[in-house]
Amino acid sequence: MNNIGNRIRNLREQLGYSQENLALELGITQPSYARLEKQDERISIIRLIQIADILKTTVAELIGEKTQKVINQQNSESSHAYNVDTINTIINADKEHIATLKDEIMYLRNILDKEVV
Repeated sequence: MNNIGNRIRNLREQLGYSQENLALELGITQPSYARLEKQDERISIIRLIQIADILKTTVAELIGEKTQKVINQQNSESSHAYNVDTINTIINADKEHIATLKDEIMYLRNILDKEVV
């Protein structure tokens, strides 16, 4: 199955970029970027937009939908369902990312509280 990480890697390689190049553009380390391609970590919509910009493509293509398919579906009844599913997928991914960030904030606050006491 061709997942988002594989699509990103394929586009990156087609453009002749290394993982280090993209990591630098994104302001992250190469190992962090490698985890994105391996999908060891969830990719937020903001990060997908950044990657799409760097790779000169669209988020729709990164998540597996060809631009032409999206255009053709705009006039069909399935267009609405497709858009709702895509939006729900993005919302769920962002909710998971937010939950992870909240956990990290709580963890860091606990560390700070212990240092202050």
